[in-house]
Amino acid sequence: MSTIVVGYIPSPEGLAALEYAIETARRDGSRIVLVNSGVRGNDTDPSFAAAPELDAIAERLAGLGIAHEVRQEPQAFSPAEQVLDAARQSAADLIVIGLRRRSAVGKLLLGSSSQQIILDAECPVVTVKRRD
Repeated sequence: MSTIVVGYIPSPEGLAALEYAIETARRDGSRIVLVNSGVRGNDTDPSFAAAPELDAIAERLAGLGIAHEVRQEPQAFSPAEQVLDAARQSAADLIVIGLRRRSAVGKLLLGSSSQQIILDAECPVVTVKRRD
């Protein structure tokens, strides 16, 4: 069984990544490892999903018959490292992350988690834009 790691944050981009992973998992019979973390252990950061939200996602995946694991480590060094570690530990075949639009300057200064994941991943990475 193949494994898809999803870098999830509670945002339209995070939801787009999750939906892509669900579609792929249903088509291919893959397992999903959903990863969410605060920034440098900050569980008040807006990217840190609330427990009821993660429970609802897990329930949905179970209802769809998708094997899954939800990981949320409040003490992660960085979201990118947590996603990359989950991919290595689970021998992931694919990583899916959401990507938001950035200005020209934002693109130039893309020192983000997304860039680190794309450059350091040992498997293919799919970036998904939110649906407008």
